[in-house]
Amino acid sequence: MATPISRLFILTLILCSSCINYVAPAPHRHRPFDAIYAFGDSYTDTGNTQSNTGPSGFMFVSNNPYGSTFFHRPTNRYSDGRLVIDFVADALSLPFLPPYLSRPSPESSVNFAVAGATAIIHSFFAKNNMTLNITPQSIRTELGWFDQVAEERGCRDAAATAAACRKMFEEALIWVGEIGANDYAYSFASAVPPETVQKLAVNSVATFLQALLEKGAKYIVVQGLPPTGCLTLSLYLAPSNDRDAMGCVASANKQSYTHNLALKAKLDVFRKQFPQSTIVYADYYNAYLAVLKNPGKYGIKEIFKVCCGYNGDLYNFNYMYACGSPSASACANPSQYINWDGVHLTEAMYKAVADAFWNGSYAQPSITHLLSKKLQSG
Repeated sequence: MATPISRLFILTLILCSSCINYVAPAPHRHRPFDAIYAFGDSYTDTGNTQSNTGPSGFMFVSNNPYGSTFFHRPTNRYSDGRLVIDFVADALSLPFLPPYLSRPSPESSVNFAVAGATAIIHSFFAKNNMTLNITPQSIRTELGWFDQVAEERGCRDAAATAAACRKMFEEALIWVGEIGANDYAYSFASAVPPETVQKLAVNSVATFLQALLEKGAKYIVVQGLPPTGCLTLSLYLAPSNDRDAMGCVASANKQSYTHNLALKAKLDVFRKQFPQSTIVYADYYNAYLAVLKNPGKYGIKEIFKVCCGYNGDLYNFNYMYACGSPSASACANPSQYINWDGVHLTEAMYKAVADAFWNGSYAQPSITHLLSKKLQSG
């Protein structure tokens, strides 16, 4: 049973309109969760990839000006500062998540996300001659890493009744960052139809989620895909007649939208199959569009041009001269931009999305609901 102090702490967390920035001095036992286990790709990766291991085209993440806004140095995050998962950790009064490959200390949160990771296993892309991806990891890889950590922490099987497993799953938030955008990028212009990629990608994520739920996961947040047609790289590559009402690439946005519909349908099935678990869908697509529709509200002035890029043309972007390379340079005010390097977002945009998840209507059911379920569980 939760103590009165812990109830007060969680209630404050729920009601505070700026809680995404809140870092409480409360003792460890008063936090809603003991740990976060995060999965995903470069939008969630806090350091599992470096310049020599990341995806081709964005291979300078260990160089300045990455990390310049908040950390004042590169941390191998694909942004000028913090990511959504960093703001989530802040809101839960937990330290930033250490990357799995840094071998985090026992009992700490762990981030398994890898830049360039796919939902579909890597051999699928190799078999179909899709060579753009130099990152061999997939969501299945990340699940394997998680299983290793679980075993090291005493949870050696799927028996969630074991004390170690209960502690690991009942006191942890599982955060599944966006995963699947790379699958479409790597299969672009290949002989594999996008419909096939969508089916395989969504099924891969579903298999991953089912494995976690069967192990005993109680609190899961699953992000959908952002509107990938609004990313600078999409605009740079697509013909000018492929645009929607927002000015984004219509075909890419339709792809992301239908992917998210299929993913949400899977989550509905899991909610019925695992009623003891709380599964939240974080609507990245519409949270992103909300900023795009009213950028001034967030202090945003540039919705398509990149902050860190090359050439200073319409998009300040050239794929051959990526952010962090000797020829690239960064803008003076990243907080006024959505796009950081052409694919990844600025800290300001990640914060806006995190706020939308945490305090807005872009999570179904709400984060408030998830926290209240955790409080009720004691």
